[in-house]
Amino acid sequence: MLSGVFGASWTVLLVVVVGTVGMYLVLILFSRLAGLRSFAQMTNFDLAATVAFGSIIATTAVSRSTPLVQGAVALGTLFLVQWLVARARGRRRWEGLVDNWPLLLMDGPEILESNLRKAQMTRNDLLSKLRLAGVTDFDQVGAAVLEASGDVSVLLRGADGREVSPELLASVRRGP
Repeated sequence: MLSGVFGASWTVLLVVVVGTVGMYLVLILFSRLAGLRSFAQMTNFDLAATVAFGSIIATTAVSRSTPLVQGAVALGTLFLVQWLVARARGRRRWEGLVDNWPLLLMDGPEILESNLRKAQMTRNDLLSKLRLAGVTDFDQVGAAVLEASGDVSVLLRGADGREVSPELLASVRRGP
């Protein structure tokens, strides 16, 4: 009777529970082995990997045709690939293949409209980020940068009018 209501037998529901708990534990294990980088400051690749993690976990948890071991191996393989890509990112020539480069949106108080267009941001998007950073006047801004993670960093000039240290902007693209 209950299987008609839920559309599944108790056996199927038990398989889903065991698969879900199993994949959750495997995810915790692999994320502990891979370290904090697995889910911190997501780049494009990290976002794609996270979606794939979810897909693997969901498929394994609810599919009777995907054994728990097969899902665990798929998840482990994905963590391994993510780890290898993270290692390659440490080499400057490979970094650009996976990550976007930070893009300068403001050079001092000047808004770089062409870079806003390239970033597919509106002026209002940028103004919102400036307000969230506590900016009350454009002259306070040393630089605004669209980071590889998609966040916007607002660097303020020093109280004494000091400019932003050039080293902080060394890896930032200045134009299209």
